[in-house]
Amino acid sequence: MGNFTWDDLQFFLAVARTGQLSRAARQLRTSHVTVSRRIDRLEAALKMRLFERNPRGYELTPVGRRLIETAERMEAETERMQVDLLGDGPGQRGVLRMAVPEGFGSWFSRVLLGPFTARFPNIALELITLPQIMSLSRREADLTVTLDPPKASPYHSEKITDYSLHLYGARDYLARHPPITRREDLLKHAFIGYIEEMIFAPGLDYLGEVHPGIRANFKSSSIFNQLSATRIGLGLCVLPHYVASMCPDLDLVLPSEVALRRTYWLTCHRDVRPLPRERLVMGFLLEAGRSHGRSLLSTPPPG
Repeated sequence: MGNFTWDDLQFFLAVARTGQLSRAARQLRTSHVTVSRRIDRLEAALKMRLFERNPRGYELTPVGRRLIETAERMEAETERMQVDLLGDGPGQRGVLRMAVPEGFGSWFSRVLLGPFTARFPNIALELITLPQIMSLSRREADLTVTLDPPKASPYHSEKITDYSLHLYGARDYLARHPPITRREDLLKHAFIGYIEEMIFAPGLDYLGEVHPGIRANFKSSSIFNQLSATRIGLGLCVLPHYVASMCPDLDLVLPSEVALRRTYWLTCHRDVRPLPRERLVMGFLLEAGRSHGRSLLSTPPPG
């Protein structure tokens, strides 16, 4: 058996966990050619085939699956040594890709990005606000924030926080249109909402909850396009409280009757959950939900 280094095993673990050279290369901040070469070198040193190459990516052989346990023990010991000596470990370094809804992404950037970078200065965060095109099963994202926890068994979800939504209209729009004193009055007004076939989570399909007869006149897949359309007076819109409350030109409509609540869930593939970096970031986000979640909820109207 030839010589190999712990560094070779790091490449092995990255490919084993992602199943793809390109994803492993991004995590290791190198090229897929380098990753392929290091895997070939490790297999040559061990004189064993660790992966089966196929169009879907790299799949572990029985020998590769046996090596995982040993490599992860070495990884844990290396991390413990680095923490003891340097106060830093692999869990606090590397690239992490997180897919989130657009609204949550804006809140994260405004409230949590500063504390995140202070807590994890050596983690290169990739924040994607188009979660409908990301796939946890293909490992296109390490973590994702969803409105509905996946029901499939390969995934693990934990609640971050609830948030509230209300119906809003521009003050100028409301002054120019018939008064609204009950839900039936809403049928006399224009509405803004999502494109039905592009709704990526059932939790976003809420116009029917306001009134089953409502149909949106202007539709967009972007919550911020909807916000802009509302502010220029194109119609009424259901918006997250934490987004609309920053716009003094918007007024609540039927605040006592139209009060929706949704939940942000932190979701990952079950194979990702034990990884040191992902585990630390998940802990940060869950604690942030406990500490700051109240700001995403509106105060119930009196009476």
